[in-house]
Amino acid sequence: MTTALNRRTALCTGATLAAAALFPGLAQAQSTLRFAAVFADTDIRAEMMKRLAADVAADHKIDLFLNSTLFRQGTELVALQRDNLEMGNISPQDISKQVPSWSLLTSAYLFRDANHLNAFFASDMGAQMKKQVEDQLKVKILGPVFFGTRHVGLRGKKKINTPADLAGVKLRMPPGDAWQLLGRSLGANPTPLAYAETYTGLQTGTVDGQDNPLPNVQNMKFNEVMGQIVLTSHLVGFDLLTLNLKTWQAMTPEKQRAFQAAADKAIAWSTAEHQKREADLAEGFRRGGLDVYAPNLNAFRENAQKIYLASDEAKAWPAGMIDKINAMK
Repeated sequence: MTTALNRRTALCTGATLAAAALFPGLAQAQSTLRFAAVFADTDIRAEMMKRLAADVAADHKIDLFLNSTLFRQGTELVALQRDNLEMGNISPQDISKQVPSWSLLTSAYLFRDANHLNAFFASDMGAQMKKQVEDQLKVKILGPVFFGTRHVGLRGKKKINTPADLAGVKLRMPPGDAWQLLGRSLGANPTPLAYAETYTGLQTGTVDGQDNPLPNVQNMKFNEVMGQIVLTSHLVGFDLLTLNLKTWQAMTPEKQRAFQAAADKAIAWSTAEHQKREADLAEGFRRGGLDVYAPNLNAFRENAQKIYLASDEAKAWPAGMIDKINAMK
């Protein structure tokens, strides 16, 4: 009996080892990473995440919870910190609530374009800001995810040329002080409203306008309830692709390098797709009947910079960093 059992155990063990050799993925179970984001499944970033999930599938299963179906907008960061979420698409505005120096990265007319944004995060200054988040919030930043340049879209046909023309306009902005400051820097009356509620807000007149990159306008069909798009170009829009630090540290150095490489690849694809989409959409919206035009950008830039530099938020900005960012090629 004992001999038979020993033989059976040996056979089972041998079969398990053979299977592990033939199918390495069986040797170590996949970890499941839940990813939460505010954007919809039609967003370019949703495809970005599917591509990332495919590239890391040997080690990790990424479950996507989009359109704020798992956590409402603005609460994803806290969920990461509390170990209630493994991955998230986090706005720099949410980070600035806990790390005040990050408010610099949310200010209007700071980055010129996606290349300028990426150059900053690849620099020593970017590494410094990412380390602050890791040390203080226990969140790993994989990289900035560019999703287009933000412009103002309005229901009415009133021509907008300077910030004074936006006086009294109820401009939908995401909740949070950093977003409200951005709205004020444009000359508008910022009104907090969730992303998913913006279409209805525009439709009913609860808000007079919103600000988003053109791909987001298309994804959420805001163009159906607007009359014009003012190309203010006031903010290079980006979020941060992040991991709960405990999840990151549970990976071996080799797995971390592989995951980071897959994230870099997916983010680069997403950036290129957004840039292509932006180039086509302005003309497409014109053909669709919207008035699409550029205002006096110098007037908007000067007004925004004046308001930001006089704000309490500017007191927390790292000394000299804004000048260094402006001087970057």
